[in-house]
Amino acid sequence: MRATNLSDEEFLAAFLDCRMPAAAFDHRGHLRIAWLLLKRLPVDQAIEDICNGIARLAVHFGAPDKYNRTMSEALVHVVAQALDKGGPAMTWEEFLDTNTLLFTDVPGLLARHYSPERLNSRAAKASFLPPDRLPLPMQS
Repeated sequence: MRATNLSDEEFLAAFLDCRMPAAAFDHRGHLRIAWLLLKRLPVDQAIEDICNGIARLAVHFGAPDKYNRTMSEALVHVVAQALDKGGPAMTWEEFLDTNTLLFTDVPGLLARHYSPERLNSRAAKASFLPPDRLPLPMQS
C-alpha cells in the first residue's frame, strides 16, 4: 500500500483501522492525517483522534517509544492554523505548496514553542505539555 496512491477516504480508513504500513506513515502521512481530520472535526476532537491513532500505530509498528504526545498535539495545532489561513476548500496539494515549513523544518517550528529539554522529555512523550516558550496557535 502506497500512501500517495490512496484517496483521502482510503488513507483515513487505513489510519483509523490501523492497516497502514509503516512506510506509508512517514512525516508527510502524519500531516495528511491531521489535514484530513481537521477538515472534518473540531480541533479538540481531531487532536484526540489523531494522537490516539498515532499512538495505536506506534504500538502496531512495534515502536511505542517513538510516540510523543506533546509533539503530535503541537503539530496538530500548527496544521490547524495553516488550514485556517488557507480555508476549508484548500486541497492537499495546495496545503503542501503553501506550508513548506511543515515539511522542511518541523524542529524549527516546534522550537518556537518548546525547549528541546521539554519537548523530548519523558513527560512530553506520555502526555501533552504546554509550551515553555511561545503559546501554540489556536491552543485551547
